[in-house]
Amino acid sequence: MAKNQPAPLAFLEDAPALPSGHPGWISELREQGRAAYDAAGLPGRRTESWKYTRVSDLPKAGFLAADEETPIGVLPEGVADVDGWRLVLVNGRLVPALSDLDGLPAGVRVASLRQDLDRDPAWVEARLGKLMPLTDMPLAAVNTALLGDGVVVHISPDVVVDRPIHVVSVGHAPERPIAFHPRCLIVVERNARAVVVESHAGSGRYLANGVSEVFVAAGGNLGHYKLQNEGREAIHLAATAVETAESAAYDSFTLQIGGKLARNEIIGRLTASGIDFRLNGAYAGSEGQHIDNTTFIDHMAPDSNSREIYKGVLADTARGVFQGKILVRQDAQRTDGHQLSRALLLSRGAEIDTKPELEIYADDVKCSHGATAGELDAAQLFYLRARGIDETTARAVLIEAFLTEVLEEIRSDNVRSAFADRLRGPLRRMAGSPELGVEDEYDG
Repeated sequence: MAKNQPAPLAFLEDAPALPSGHPGWISELREQGRAAYDAAGLPGRRTESWKYTRVSDLPKAGFLAADEETPIGVLPEGVADVDGWRLVLVNGRLVPALSDLDGLPAGVRVASLRQDLDRDPAWVEARLGKLMPLTDMPLAAVNTALLGDGVVVHISPDVVVDRPIHVVSVGHAPERPIAFHPRCLIVVERNARAVVVESHAGSGRYLANGVSEVFVAAGGNLGHYKLQNEGREAIHLAATAVETAESAAYDSFTLQIGGKLARNEIIGRLTASGIDFRLNGAYAGSEGQHIDNTTFIDHMAPDSNSREIYKGVLADTARGVFQGKILVRQDAQRTDGHQLSRALLLSRGAEIDTKPELEIYADDVKCSHGATAGELDAAQLFYLRARGIDETTARAVLIEAFLTEVLEEIRSDNVRSAFADRLRGPLRRMAGSPELGVEDEYDG
């Protein structure tokens, strides 16, 4: 292979077929994605935003394009128990039999990308591919090159949706390693309000390489909550680009507890004043899991707020990554931006890499960032043990309390409860680990 030639990816040569009569711009968008990947290839150690997460071995993994069939009849157990409308993708393709969209209110459209291309291709063309950069996002470029299906959620102006819209993505690879690349487009129009939940679950050896583009118009309000709870052989690579307009609110929370390697990257563009932008998350990793949260918040206009809190628990030989950057442009006076990363390490083999950044060109701002990592507090553990609580239970209480605090950032009661239920099991298993770290021996 030539020195500058991108690594060959088997699935990149097997793009899904487009329906007959598809708009020509889809092919052009695919070509742009392929050209961007051919120019850059997979990121390596010298790519700053991928410094701590290695994907250069992907060509050796032998992932092949997923089949057209969707061979499951029931949802896996890892899906969040959310009371709302549901749209289900299996290996990146819509499964109507598992979806439930009956009774959607007027002004709300939830459909597969293929369905929306048939219904209103001009509307999709005006938005799809307009927000996610390709030059510096090689896996997003691969997703674009293989664009085939996904999800479209459209909330019309002034519509308030009173139940969550639940997008479920299931990976199913019982026989051979596969790759799929779902695309998600979410548009919340002026003064509309909605909650969109994503559940990612599945089994087998697969690569889920998703891209989401989210537009929140002036006065719009979107709660966007994601559960990544896939099997231990799965690789989950996701990139989300969000654009918010004047007085919009975007509230994001990502819970990562599954997968062999999971990376969640979010790019936020605050284009006007009065925006409330929140990126929060929690993660729990063990047994060699690698969990990466990489964020970039771009304050482009004055008088907007951003808040960012990520907390994680790592055991055994798990590794966590948090890279968060806040950019305040010269015109973004009176920006209020805060960022915090905290990690609890439960064994000597666990590791966390943190890289918080502030880049500020305005002189009237209020910004801060911080990062901490530590072990269980021996005094707190002694306090619980002294009151008759066994060691495993005491550790479970302390670990759960550490992450429950950040779960309170989820503004939807329905979603908060569902995520807490999914988190409880992994944390209790981690609490029973024989190699839990404790800050110092406590002598009372």
